[in-house]
Amino acid sequence: MVNYRILKHKTRYWAGILFAQILLFYLLSKTNFGIEFANNIFEIKKNYHQSLFSKFPFSVGDAIYIFLISYLLFCLFKMIKKISRKKYLIKILIIVNIFYFLYQIFWGLLYFQKPLIEKLPSKNITEETVKKAVIKYVYECNNTRKKVPENKNGVFVLNNIYDTKNDVLKGQKKIPKLFLNKKYTLIDNFKPTLFGKYFNYTGILGYYNPFTSEAQFNSNLPSAYLPFTLAHESAHQLGIAKEQEANFIAYLICKQSKNPELEYSANLYILKSLLNSLLEKDPEYVRQTKLLLSHGVKRDLEYNKVFFEKHQTWVNNLFYYTNDFFLKSNQQDGSITYSYFVELLLRYEN
Repeated sequence: MVNYRILKHKTRYWAGILFAQILLFYLLSKTNFGIEFANNIFEIKKNYHQSLFSKFPFSVGDAIYIFLISYLLFCLFKMIKKISRKKYLIKILIIVNIFYFLYQIFWGLLYFQKPLIEKLPSKNITEETVKKAVIKYVYECNNTRKKVPENKNGVFVLNNIYDTKNDVLKGQKKIPKLFLNKKYTLIDNFKPTLFGKYFNYTGILGYYNPFTSEAQFNSNLPSAYLPFTLAHESAHQLGIAKEQEANFIAYLICKQSKNPELEYSANLYILKSLLNSLLEKDPEYVRQTKLLLSHGVKRDLEYNKVFFEKHQTWVNNLFYYTNDFFLKSNQQDGSITYSYFVELLLRYEN
């Protein structure tokens, strides 16, 4: 016979633990001790996790999520019946408590690290400064585009992703110590996500799994996106949590590489970011600038546009706003702005 009093007590207990955790990690995020503690935990588990999970030929992190989501759905189904509702609610609360704790210890608190921009000299970034950088990166895009392979349709194609991954790992060693006081592992723990076909409809290019330290990427992406995405997720593996800061570290990895695919992919991302920052202020300038791009770059941009338009659905919009909310809740600018990355880039280059 079910003892409802005990179940009620357990429900309140696990709900209370979750509330206490949320309060505890909020307070820790406001202290140097909490953030330094999380950094130390990350450095310890980073090498261990990457060494362990890199041995698996598939994404263990994705497999964990599949199992977890399936089990949670099973519990929700069981909760339809009143007689088993509290029992399965307790199971859900236990799982949420465990994963919330691990997430915060392994990753969540790293969002509150000292911003990279504080390590750069303060500079007045004007519209003229941005436009000067735009012209520079138009030239960079056109120049590096000549060095990369293309398919029969004249679109850039990444022939050897393994070489690109190795060059990303090598690039970690060349990141200036001013921006990275963390250890690199040089372990290939990049994994094509099992959700690639579905990610096409979400706008997700890749993600870092904090429970396995795997850098997931969508292998279906246009080649122009893949090298920079790998470098971006690699920055997360190093311990850079904020999205725009991970983009900046990815830029440092790619720009110091002799791999033309990495250079071209980074140049294209940078140019896009610069033009997006000017779009509202001077749309005509953006339009005229695009005319200066080589035919090869234009073909790549058109292919990218067609790819994402083909997969544009309400799911894409849902994930966009969900991700935007998540980023803002973690002290980030959100996915709707490139200003922080542009500020980092221009302060560094000028």
